[in-house]
Amino acid sequence: MDKHVIINIGRQFGSGGKSVAEVLGRRLGIPVYDNELLTKAAEQSGLNPDLFRRSDEHKSVLGIGSVFSSNRFGGFTQSGITDSALFQIQSDAIRSIAEKEDAIFVGRASDYVLRDMDCLDVFICAPLEARVARVSERLGIAAEEASKMILKKDKGRKEYYDFFTFGDHWGQASNYDLCIDSSIHGIEGTADFIIAFGKLL
Repeated sequence: MDKHVIINIGRQFGSGGKSVAEVLGRRLGIPVYDNELLTKAAEQSGLNPDLFRRSDEHKSVLGIGSVFSSNRFGGFTQSGITDSALFQIQSDAIRSIAEKEDAIFVGRASDYVLRDMDCLDVFICAPLEARVARVSERLGIAAEEASKMILKKDKGRKEYYDFFTFGDHWGQASNYDLCIDSSIHGIEGTADFIIAFGKLL
């Protein structure tokens, strides 16, 4: 199997992780998978994409009788499907992509899913005040509302990651090859730093 360039990006909400991933993708000519993973997982499983969006990076138990789009899992139409089953389907989609091509994965515990592969695992963070400013501007909301949203989103991401990785590792430096504060270098500079660190160009 040829070696592929695989970058897994974890991120605090409001740190610009998705934007950094997009810059990396443009600079390196590598596809970026974020919400696209939900579509891939749905396509491979035959399930409605809305089911994955409703469970995206947070834990819950969902009933699915009204959202099936095929009969592949028809036997479960009335009994529901757990987050663990959805996580496994999404993980299969991540592995399928990583085995075939270069890719940048954003979130969804992709570093854990691909832990047996040669990947560059990055966590992007930023001080709360910088993230509040970014989210406030992006969404056009007050700083107080942005702060509450950030804390809620980060809590959900941590619970999701730690639950499916059987630990308490989300955002901990020892869990990644590189942790970087995007407020220091900016989006473009952060992408440049990751490229230089990983010797990707």
